[in-house]
Amino acid sequence: MSHHAAVRDISGRADLDVVLRRFYTAAFADPRIGPFFTEVAGTDLEVHLPRITDFWERALFRSADYRRNAFAPHAALNAAREMTAADFGRWVQLWRATIDGLHRGPNAERAKAQGERIALTLHKRLAGADTELLRGEGTVGFVPLAALELSSMRA
Repeated sequence: MSHHAAVRDISGRADLDVVLRRFYTAAFADPRIGPFFTEVAGTDLEVHLPRITDFWERALFRSADYRRNAFAPHAALNAAREMTAADFGRWVQLWRATIDGLHRGPNAERAKAQGERIALTLHKRLAGADTELLRGEGTVGFVPLAALELSSMRA
């Protein structure tokens, strides 16, 4: 058996809760995107986490009931302080790293891909770009590029 045998896939809400807590702990502490959560939103994680977990449980397993508008809080945040491609790139970088540090498998891969798609969608909508572009392939380039740009800036 390989040494990866102990690392299992995301299998339900309990796993998502751990992933999201670890992710938001990193995001809040991040010098680039942390202030969006702590200064602009004043996010109380204990209040928001169950809703965010509902969102991801629905996205990955179609099981939770998430009826909120996920775009609205991000639009309010962006009105207070504009979120750039590099900010979204950093979010994706932290999201991928958090999942990779905890899980491996098809659901983990789907969670990473969906995180990138969601970041792209939010960025395009907030930037006021034509959302029709989202249907075309090849428009997902910006997130990994922004993430690469950021990782190379860590001098």
